[in-house]
This record gives sequence, structure tokens and C-alpha cells, in this order.
Amino acid sequence: MTLWGELHAEPPDEHFVAFSSSFACDRRLLPFDLVGSRAWAFALARIGLLSKGDLQQIVRGLRAIGLRARKEPGWLDQHPAEDVHSFVEARLHELIGDAAWRLHTGRSRNDQVTLDVRLYVRDAVRQLMRAQADYAFELIRFAERHNEVVLPGYTHLRRAQPILLPHFALAYVEMALRDLERLAQARDRADVLPLGSGALAGTAYPVDRDRLAKSLGFAEVTDNSLDAVSDRDFIVDVLSACALGGIHLSRLCEDLILYCSEEFGFFAMGDDVSTGSSLMPQKRNPDACELVRGKSGRLVGNLDALLVLLKGLPLAYNRDLQEDKERLFDSVDTALGSLKVMRTVVGGLKVDAAKCRAAAAGGFSNATDLADYLVRKGVPFRLAHRHVSKVVRECIARGCTLETLPLARYQAICDQFGPDLPEHLTLDAVLSARTVRGGTAPLSVNVALKRAHKRVLKALAS
Repeated sequence: MTLWGELHAEPPDEHFVAFSSSFACDRRLLPFDLVGSRAWAFALARIGLLSKGDLQQIVRGLRAIGLRARKEPGWLDQHPAEDVHSFVEARLHELIGDAAWRLHTGRSRNDQVTLDVRLYVRDAVRQLMRAQADYAFELIRFAERHNEVVLPGYTHLRRAQPILLPHFALAYVEMALRDLERLAQARDRADVLPLGSGALAGTAYPVDRDRLAKSLGFAEVTDNSLDAVSDRDFIVDVLSACALGGIHLSRLCEDLILYCSEEFGFFAMGDDVSTGSSLMPQKRNPDACELVRGKSGRLVGNLDALLVLLKGLPLAYNRDLQEDKERLFDSVDTALGSLKVMRTVVGGLKVDAAKCRAAAAGGFSNATDLADYLVRKGVPFRLAHRHVSKVVRECIARGCTLETLPLARYQAICDQFGPDLPEHLTLDAVLSARTVRGGTAPLSVNVALKRAHKRVLKALAS
């Protein structure tokens, strides 16, 4: 039996029934539908629309449905339903009889479904934040294990300046922290009770919505019933956070794929996240990173799909909104899976410190410090930049490094170069010079590591 009565003289087309059914997807909302239905039953009882006996039967019946669904997952397959709401009502009626039909008093599937999804989002975001924090902590542990390793820093994928490996890892921790903030904001915007909005105009019964919100743990209550039943901004927020988080993971994947290649050789990925070739026995393929990089496109696609879905919808509820849940569930699952895999990837990374250091020392990565040396001698920076460009050009012509170019050749270009020059060109000197907050000097990085740990804990507790 459908939930929408006897107005239609002809039964619906069987193909349309199959096309319009959402139970295969929204059955995932069953635990939340049961929680919301229980709270609504108590709200109806408080205003005298449910007797004590009916309330007790409904509560027992809802509990029985939840228990059986947990114990027998295949049970849901035995009952074709239009959606999770009709499934619950039908099963409840089987258990307790006509008292089940009193539960929908004053409630529409329009406010019911957005309640269910908001309850789901609150739970899903908690899982996402935990996974995001675990991933961030793994990056911090990776940084701490290799806190003295020097790595080339790149711009335009060209060696630029040397950095500490922990500085590199902490850059991705910063991204993870911003992702945690966005998830927390998405959670807060979902934490508003829509139940009691009815189909679009609000319920006609004097339900205490503030008390109802408190019973379900919501921080606020919606103030406009039209908006409440049609609002899916909170899902956009979750999908947006997942999409940008996926992009951040994809950037790390690209770095690791490059750095684990024979051409770089800085890192090696663990066997547990690598695969071989079906043809070439020597191959170690970074499949975990490639898959996460690919799935980031899926996260962006889900966000785009929902935005396009919402773009032209008039107030209030429209059946188009049935499409929101597939995008939501897929993004949550994909983001959770990606975070868990990347935590394993980072945890198993091996570092070749010698190769990293040799690469950091090459490519004239200390040229900026050579210009800074002249600035400290009183030479204007733009002029110092030109002098150093000439020095680098001469080193290239001679096939030598800044460290091995004779002092006489330096002084022929600028007489401000002195015999103390070599001590300013070592890797340790270059790194140690950047002591500002957020810089790559060892002291600054150690402070940043401690701060990052506290910031992740604080974000998780927010």
C-alpha cells in the first residue's frame, strides 16, 4: 500500500514504480527514521494525540524493527517499498495494527526525510572528522620520525629552496585542519530541527518543537517551514567539505607518486598499498595513491551534481530532491575510504634521507640565501638578485656549484662578497635562517609540530 491514498483511479505503471522507488538507497536512513519516529510519537503523546497504550506499542514496534534490521540485514530485501518511510510504517502496522497509522499524524514525508538526513549527516560528519584527525596525526608522526631530513622545496615543479621534511608534511596537516573546520561548520549547519514543518506550511497540531529538538539533540529549530522542507544547503556543505578534502588528498598523492618514482627516489611506498604488474615483474605501482587521486574527481562530481540539481527548484519540496541521498552517501563513503587509505600510506612510507639531502643541495637551491647575504651587506635586494643571477650563470658555464666557485670570481661580480661567504651557503645555514613562525628552520618546525598536535585535538573536540 502507498502512503498517498486513493485519489488515483488507476494504479501506477510498474515501470514508474520501479523508477521512482528510493528504498534501495534510502534504506540506509532506517536507524535515523526510527529515532525520529520515536521522538515524534512522544511529541504527539504530549499533546494528547496518542494514548499511553498506543505510544507504548509504537515505541516497542519501532525498537523491534531496529533490532531485526541489525540482526538480519537481508530482511529488508524481502519487503519492496517505495522508500524507508513506507517500509517502517508497513512493518510497524504488521507488528501493532492500526495504532501504527496514528504515528504519521501532523507529519509529512517532506519534513521526515530532511530530519532523517540531518540526523545521518551529524553522525557521518563525526566519522569524517575522526578519520580526518587520524590522518592528520599520522602525518604528524611521519614528520616526527623524520624531523632532521632535508628535502627540496619546489615551485613550478623545479627545485626552489631546501626545506625540512616535517615542513612538507605539516603543509598537508594545515590542509587537514582546514578540512576539519569545514566539516565542523557543515555539522553545525545540519544541527537544526526541521520536524514539525509538515509538507510545507507547518503542522496544524501544537507540537512543542523546541522540546522535540532537545529530545533529538538538535541545537536549533527551523524558523520557516517552506525553507525547512526544501533546504539541502547542509548537504552541499558536506559534499563541498568532502570534495575539497579529496582535492587535498589528491595533491599529496601526486607528490608521493612523484617522490616514490625512480626519477626522484625520495620515498618508498609500503607493500601493503602497492601492487605489481600482470606483465612486468619488476613493477611496484602506487595504486593506493592513484585510486585516491581518481576518487577526488568523484567527490567533485557529486558536489557538482547536487548544485545543478538544486539550481532551478521552486519552493517548496520537489521530487528531484530524492537524488540528493545517493550523492551524499557516496561522498561520505568515498571520503572515509580515502582518508583511511591515506593514513595507511603515510604510516608505511620509507624515506631515503641521503637522496633527499643530495637533491636539496642541488639546483642552486641556496641562491636566494646568496642574495640575502648581499642584502645584509647593504646591497639593495633587486641589485643583489642581479648579481646572484650572474654568479649562477657563471657556475653553469664552469660546471660548478655556488660552494665551489672561487671567491675571486664572486668578487669580480660584486666586491661585497667576502671570505665569510661559504658559511652562509651550507644547507644547515640556509634552513636555520628561516626562524620566523611558519618557516622551515628546525626550531620553528619543532614548535609547529607541537602546535599542530594541539590544533588537531582542539578541532576534533569542537
